[in-house]
Amino acid sequence: MFDDRSPIYLQIAEQIKNDIVTGALAEDEQVMSTNQYAAFYRINPATAAKGFAQLVDEGVLYKKRGIGMFVSPNARLLLRTGRQDSFFADVVDPMIREAKAIGVPLKDVVQHIRREDRVW
Repeated sequence: MFDDRSPIYLQIAEQIKNDIVTGALAEDEQVMSTNQYAAFYRINPATAAKGFAQLVDEGVLYKKRGIGMFVSPNARLLLRTGRQDSFFADVVDPMIREAKAIGVPLKDVVQHIRREDRVW
């Protein structure tokens, strides 16, 4: 489940974010407790708690005292908007710069994308 590329608590946070973006976790749905998460994945509870705390800090999860952690209202929209911004900054903008550098007209890039879109 976890790899060595980044700290486990970040991978936990990313997994929960992915579950929210894909709809596997809905807004206001309760998530596993940090102890349940730690037991299920056989990790230190403090590591799980650190991942959950990051999500609370980011506004993705919220705590109901004595009950547990829940997915924040609008968490999916918040995450999708952030990922869309990253997609354009990390993928599309560099692609456009490379296309210009090698002399590919932007209209050809758009035409190629439209052709690939029809394949889906």
